[in-house]
Amino acid sequence: MSIYSKKKYSKSKRSIQGSKAISAKKRRSSSIQEILPLPWSYWPSEARLLITLIAFWSVAGLLILGSASWWAASREMGDGAYYIKKQMIWLIASWGLLWIAISNNLRVWLKLAGPFLLVGLIMLLMTNQFGITINGSTRWLNIGPIQLQSSELIKPFIILQSANLFSNWARITADQKIFWLSIFGSILFLILLQPNLSTAALTGIIIWIIALSSGMRMRNLFGTALTGILLGATSILLKDYQRSRVISFLDPWQDPQNTGFQLIQSLLAIGSGGWLGTGYGLSTQKLQYLPFRSSDFIYSVFAEEFGFIGCLMMLLFLLLIAFLGLRVALRCKGNQSKLVAIGATTILVGQSIMNIAVASGLMPTTGLPLPMISYGGSSLISSLLTGGLLIRCSLESTGILTEVNSNKLNIKYG
Repeated sequence: MSIYSKKKYSKSKRSIQGSKAISAKKRRSSSIQEILPLPWSYWPSEARLLITLIAFWSVAGLLILGSASWWAASREMGDGAYYIKKQMIWLIASWGLLWIAISNNLRVWLKLAGPFLLVGLIMLLMTNQFGITINGSTRWLNIGPIQLQSSELIKPFIILQSANLFSNWARITADQKIFWLSIFGSILFLILLQPNLSTAALTGIIIWIIALSSGMRMRNLFGTALTGILLGATSILLKDYQRSRVISFLDPWQDPQNTGFQLIQSLLAIGSGGWLGTGYGLSTQKLQYLPFRSSDFIYSVFAEEFGFIGCLMMLLFLLLIAFLGLRVALRCKGNQSKLVAIGATTILVGQSIMNIAVASGLMPTTGLPLPMISYGGSSLISSLLTGGLLIRCSLESTGILTEVNSNKLNIKYG
């Protein structure tokens, strides 16, 4: 074979290999596009940013949990990665639910909200009767080997059913209004009985904000807010567990070895972080000093390791989530999707702010997890499902998706 023929042969071989590589890339790209509810190029900028930020949030949360829990897991479980491994299982399951949320029409979720809310009410009843009591509060229900927190799992469906109810407030009968308001009231009452004032307050705030956003009269909303405040104050007066927490919040140094111990250790952790923090994994307060370092007070460990700058970045991150959620709500074409977007944003950002406020001594000590960061499967499932609903609202705001049936969606061109 001549030199010219050899060159021609090698060029043709390279071109064939190149075309095979391109076709393989196209096949991979098409397979990815098939599992997306909408081609990536059609996703609005808010949806792209939200799914990217939520992915970063959940992965960063796993790393923060690893730092906060490694030392305790090594001593208690004999495996430093014990809590990370369990959280990774929940994270995979939660991302599966997020994908289901963004792949199905919002109308399907709104139809399922009522039945799921009633199931959640039954789970709360079972929790109060047969649940596990930890630190004076009965919030967890064992179903086989799985431990669930019903008050966390119910939150996405509170958002959906609130949107269902208040978007159709003028068109539904009085009996329907009374029925669903009674269900909401029963849920809040059962959560208060655990006792879990913070979750009850957050749930009530979500319902109230969705009602406000739907255009209900301020006079009715003011009366509802006043009733909620009175119920919360009554619960604090009647429950020694809650009353001691409020007293310790006002002056934790009055009883530094008992009721004020947790808040004092949290403040010491935050103060020790300084401007830039001690560095990842180098917190000293997590070494048997700070209680609940992997769950309710994980922010204190983060603040010690990443300092004021890290805390500021976290607040800016939450501000960006709030801004994107507001943009999604403003772009939604239907009242129901608008209210779902508002509720989802409120719960993701509002719960995070409340957790930070508790760890910083700006609110009484409560058992409210930091979304996607604190250890716990129920909170992770609830947070990522809520995030999925927010992304779905953004996708539907484009007007490109059109419903073919309850589970199958086509793309409308032209």
